[in-house]
Amino acid sequence: MFNSRVSYSSPQDDVLTGRDGRETQSSLLRDKIPARLVLYFLSWSGFLVSFMMRNDMNFALVAMIANDNSTQNQSLIKSQQILGTGTDDQKTIVKSVVISSFYWCYVLSQVVGGVATELFGTKCVFGWSQLATALCSFMMPSAAQLHYIAVIVLRSIQGFASGLTWPAMYAIVGYWIPLTERSRFMSSFQGFSIGIGLTYPLCGFILSEWGWPYIFYTTGTLGLGWCILWYLLAFNTPREHPRITKDELNYIELNVKKEVNSSVKVKVPWLQIFKSIPAWAIAITTFGRIFVHYIFIVNGPTFMGNVLKFNFETNGFLSGVPFICSYISSVLFCYIADKIVFYKVLCLTNVRKVFTALSQIIPGVLIYCIGYIDNVYILLTVWFIAVIFITASYAGAMANIIDLAPNYGHSAAVLAFCQTIHMSASFISPLTAGFIVTQEVAESSAIEIDGVLDGNY
Repeated sequence: MFNSRVSYSSPQDDVLTGRDGRETQSSLLRDKIPARLVLYFLSWSGFLVSFMMRNDMNFALVAMIANDNSTQNQSLIKSQQILGTGTDDQKTIVKSVVISSFYWCYVLSQVVGGVATELFGTKCVFGWSQLATALCSFMMPSAAQLHYIAVIVLRSIQGFASGLTWPAMYAIVGYWIPLTERSRFMSSFQGFSIGIGLTYPLCGFILSEWGWPYIFYTTGTLGLGWCILWYLLAFNTPREHPRITKDELNYIELNVKKEVNSSVKVKVPWLQIFKSIPAWAIAITTFGRIFVHYIFIVNGPTFMGNVLKFNFETNGFLSGVPFICSYISSVLFCYIADKIVFYKVLCLTNVRKVFTALSQIIPGVLIYCIGYIDNVYILLTVWFIAVIFITASYAGAMANIIDLAPNYGHSAAVLAFCQTIHMSASFISPLTAGFIVTQEVAESSAIEIDGVLDGNY
C-alpha cells in the first residue's frame, strides 16, 4: 500500500535527507517500513480487537440465555445460563435489551469522542477507550452471575468507550494520509470485518470446549495486548513520531499541507456542521446501511442457531466467514476508488456516490430476497454477497466524511455528527427484531436443509 522506496523530491530534500552513510540495521529496517503502514496496521488491528470485544456478546448470548427447546450442548448451557427461567418471549426481550444497551451509549458518545479528540488527541482517546472496553470484558462473567442488569451496565460502559474510537481515528487520517492514498487507508477500518469474522468461529469453539465465560476472558486479553502496542507505536502527527524517516515526513507534509494545518487550532464549527446538507446526506444515507448491516452482525448467530439449527462450531464458521470476505472486498473497493481518482476517470464526488450506491442498493435488495429463499445453500450465498457489498461504503460515504472536513482534524467532529444519527440504527435494529420476532425457533421450517440439521455440515 505504501511504497517506502519512492523518492520524494522538494526544495527541502537536501536538508531533510542528509545522512552520514553509517546506517544501522535498525534504521535500514525502519526505512523499509513506512510509518503510514504501521498506522494502517494499528488502525486495522484496533478495529479488529474492538469489534471482537463488541460482538462476543452476540454469540455468547446464544448460551447465556438459551431457549428451553435448544438442542445445542444442553448440559453445558443449562449450568451457565444467566436467565434460566421465564418464557421464551421474556428471554427474547432480555437478549434484545442486552445487545442494544451497548449501542445506546455508543450513539451518545459520538460527539464526546469528537470533542475529546480535539482536546487530547487520537492516541489518548483511542487507547483509553480500548482499555476500558477490555477491562469490562474481563468483568462480564462475574457481572452475569450477579444479575443481567449488571451485564447491561457493563455493556453500556463498553458502548460509550467504543463510541469514542471512530471519531478519534478519523481525526488522525487527515494529518497522516495524502488524498491519493486515503481510500486505501480507509480499508484499515474494515479490520472490524476481520474482527467479526474471527469472533464467531472462535466463540463457537470456546463455547463447545469451555463455556461462554472464557469468551470474554479471551477477547479482554486481546484488548489489553493491543493497548500495549498502541501505546508504543501510535503518534498523533508525523512530526511527533520519533522513528519516521525524513523522506516520509517530507512526503506527508508536502501532500497534506494543502488540506491540514496541524499547528493552528480552530474551534469546531458545530453550527456549520449541523446545517451542512452533505453531512446530513451522509448520515441519513448511511442509516439504512447500518440497519441492514446490524441485522447480519447481531441477529446472524441467532438465526443460524435457532432457525437453521446449526451447532456452535458450524454457526460460528458460517456467521464469521462473510465478514472475513468483506474485508478483502473492502480493500478491493478502496483500491479501485483510489485508482479512479488518481487517473481522473470520475471526479471525486461521483466516485463517492457510485460506491455508496453499491453499498446500499445491492445489500438492500438481497436481504429482502432472503425471506423468500427456501434452499439453505442459495440463502447462504445471497447472505455472503450482501455482507460483502456493504463494505463498498468505505470508498463512498465514509471516506467522504474526511473529504468534507480535512482541516484541523475536524473530520472527527463531522463523523461524530453523522454517527450520532446513523449509528442509532445499531440499537434500533436489534430492538426491532426483538419486537417483531416473538418466537425465535420455528416449529417447522420450510427451508430445505438437505441433511444439514444433523450438525455435520
